[in-house]
Amino acid sequence: MTKLAIIYYSSYGTIHSMATRLAETAESAGAEVRLRRVRETAPDDVVQSVEPWAAHAASVADQPVAEPDDLDWADAAIFGSGTRYGHVTSQLQSFIDTLGPLWQEGKLADKVYAAITSTSTKHGGQETTLEAMNTTFAHFGGIIVPPGYTDAVKFDDGNPYGVSKTAGSDLDDSDKAALDHLVNRVLHVAGKLRG
Repeated sequence: MTKLAIIYYSSYGTIHSMATRLAETAESAGAEVRLRRVRETAPDDVVQSVEPWAAHAASVADQPVAEPDDLDWADAAIFGSGTRYGHVTSQLQSFIDTLGPLWQEGKLADKVYAAITSTSTKHGGQETTLEAMNTTFAHFGGIIVPPGYTDAVKFDDGNPYGVSKTAGSDLDDSDKAALDHLVNRVLHVAGKLRG
C-alpha cells in the first residue's frame, strides 16, 4: 500500500477542495493517505479582516496540521499552494523551512512528488508556482512526477507541470479529471519504485 502525504495551504478553500479530491481518489485506489493543511502563519487580525479567509480558517480549524513526520512517513507527496506573486504562499514556505533536519538525513530523497496550485486570475502565476515547488522537490532529491500530456484531460487546462485551477468556482468535471489523473500517476510511479 502506497503511503501518500497531501500537504497544502489554502486561504479561501480552492486548494482545500483540490487536496480533498486528491485524497478521496487516492484512498479509492487503495493508498494510505495523510491529508494535512499547513499551519496558518498570518496574524489573526489579518485573517479575520477578510471574511472568506476567516470562514475557511474556521472550517478547517480542527483538521490535522502538517508536521515533518508526515513526509518521513510517506512514499509520495503532493504539495498544494495558492500563488503569491508567482511563488508559493509564505505559509507553505514556512512548513518547507522546517524540513531541514529530514533533508540533512536524506529522508526526503527518493520519494515521488507532484504539485497543485490555484490563482485568482487565469494563469496568474500558476506555472511559476508549480515550477517553484518542483525546484524544492529537486533539492530534496525527489522524483518529480508531473502529469505532462499523458492523458487527454491535460489538454483542457494546458498545464503539464501539475494541476492548476482559477479560483472562484467549485471543481468542475475537468478539474476533477485532472486531479484524478495526477494522483493516479503519482501512485502508479510510487508503486513501481516500491515494488
